[in-house]
Amino acid sequence: MAYLGNCSSSHSFLHSLSPTTLKWVSYLAEAAAVAEVPLTLEEAQENKSQFDDQSKGELVEVTNQPRIGLDFNRYVSLLQECANLKSLREIHTQMLITGRAQSNMFLSNKLVTAYANYGSLVDARLVFDRILKRNLVSWNVLIGGYARDGTFDEMLKVYGKMHRSGLQPDNFTFPFLLKACTSLLALKEGKEIHQRIIKGGLESDVFVATGLVDMYAKCRSIEDARQVFDKMPERDLVSWTAMIGAYAQQGYADQALEIFHEIQLLGMEADEITLVSVLSACTHLGVLQQGKCIHDCVVRRGFDGDVLVSSALIDMYCKCGSTEFARQVFEKIPKRDVVSWSAIIAGYGLHGHSEEALALFDKMLESGIRPDHITFVSVLSACSHAGLVEKGWEYFDSMSRDYGIIPGVKHYTCMVDLLGRAGHLDDAHEFIKKMPLEPDAGVWGALLGACRIHSNTELGECVAERLFEIEPRNPGYYALLSNIYAAKRRWHDSLKVRTMMMDCGLRKPPGCSWIELNNKVHAFRVGDTSHPQSKEIYELLETLGAQIQAAGYVPDTNFVLHDVEEEVKENMLGSHSEKLAIAFGLLNTKPGSPIRITKNLRVCGDCHNASKYISRIVNREIIMRDASRFHHFKNGSCSCRDYW
Repeated sequence: MAYLGNCSSSHSFLHSLSPTTLKWVSYLAEAAAVAEVPLTLEEAQENKSQFDDQSKGELVEVTNQPRIGLDFNRYVSLLQECANLKSLREIHTQMLITGRAQSNMFLSNKLVTAYANYGSLVDARLVFDRILKRNLVSWNVLIGGYARDGTFDEMLKVYGKMHRSGLQPDNFTFPFLLKACTSLLALKEGKEIHQRIIKGGLESDVFVATGLVDMYAKCRSIEDARQVFDKMPERDLVSWTAMIGAYAQQGYADQALEIFHEIQLLGMEADEITLVSVLSACTHLGVLQQGKCIHDCVVRRGFDGDVLVSSALIDMYCKCGSTEFARQVFEKIPKRDVVSWSAIIAGYGLHGHSEEALALFDKMLESGIRPDHITFVSVLSACSHAGLVEKGWEYFDSMSRDYGIIPGVKHYTCMVDLLGRAGHLDDAHEFIKKMPLEPDAGVWGALLGACRIHSNTELGECVAERLFEIEPRNPGYYALLSNIYAAKRRWHDSLKVRTMMMDCGLRKPPGCSWIELNNKVHAFRVGDTSHPQSKEIYELLETLGAQIQAAGYVPDTNFVLHDVEEEVKENMLGSHSEKLAIAFGLLNTKPGSPIRITKNLRVCGDCHNASKYISRIVNREIIMRDASRFHHFKNGSCSCRDYW
């Protein structure tokens, strides 16, 4: 069909016709629907005679094509076998002329589905709007099309019209609606849909319930997600995986691992998505032993060649303190993509091995893999951890110049962090002022952290004010400003900020360090005496304290940000969570084996110094992951070279 063959696939087929032709195609279709037989051009002319030359030529070409006929099964077969959008439009034209496009709801629904599958939602919507009598399937196929296209706002509008029409959604409709709420983080609308699900008696449907779990999890309502999960009469692997992902994404990694162990006890075989989710939980907790167990499961299930799973393994091993295991996984990937390269580059940077990270970036380019925006976040972070300011600028400028990648807010955050850590606070501030994007809390937070490191009170006050405007409910920023004042012994100002934080009903998360032993996590807080081995832990710390002081360690009470006597400050330093975790590790692990510790906040400067001395005294490597990077303490020195 020559005319249709010239229609652009990016425009609606019907809109590609001239206005008069469109009018007459519509007339033919409507007349055919009423008469229940196809009308010829001659029959149409007996009733209407207002043709212009262009529309007459177009209609003659359309109606003179070989007729597909009125056989219903033939149309169904053609729609199912349709190979491309051009063929679909030719079939649609014949259906318009024969009246099938509007008079037969089943075929109309097939047309909507076909157009949606080809991504031509304009045509899909036009067909839908001209269906004389729609059923639930009609609405579902259009809603599903918008869902697959990611046009969630429009999808919810269509649902609103469906609801007003009196039709009730079913177990095919609700998962699409919940997907929209999940993508838009629309918790209020999601809860409204949940109520309609309950009224419709579909809360026990495994597909609907799984959609609810995922929606609540993504909207950070983990308790609601768990309530839905617990009420499910039947759970499949997808629903179990959704709950694991919910806990892992919201930081409840220990619960995610518990759910995974339940799956194993039930004899269910994990798939790739389940394994990636549970590896994310291991990554968050820094539990290497359990991560290795998951790796064994990956190999047993035959997923060790899967790039997505392998990349998750690389990330897990790096963030659990073992770049060696991460590199082994990386080298075994048969066909590496940009995700796996970015993961290993980020891992080396996190451990302070910036030279190796940048060398891997060069190898990636040599292999023909083109970097993406995530790769450059990894590269810039590696520069930041090593203070490579000039290198950082080179890579930042290279993004747009050499690869056409416009820097995003995360890249600007990396640059602010790089400049700030290196002490170039004014340059970092000017850099933010000149950003073409609106700086978010991450950008300003990086600068506030640098003000804390370099004790810049004046700039810190200015930056904190911006952060209080952007994220007034984040206690971390109040705590940072309070600590900046305390470091300068401005106790009144420090107390004032903390009082303001408490008046807002905010509370800073307490510092916590944990260590994994025999697949169990042991957590400690400052001054903690709740552990069964507390007596032995404090006795060992007293002995270690005397040994490291004899070796030259001097407690740095500047890191006790409280207005108390020096002796009290020294006692407080001795019971910091990092030291408690180290002592526990020394008591319960084999001599010579490394001790792996994770802390939820930045490592205390005094604990950092003490850890160097302890590593030399006990001849053990202490691998500590804090909120921003890894520290490998060995033979009295740290891999960060005291730059963190």
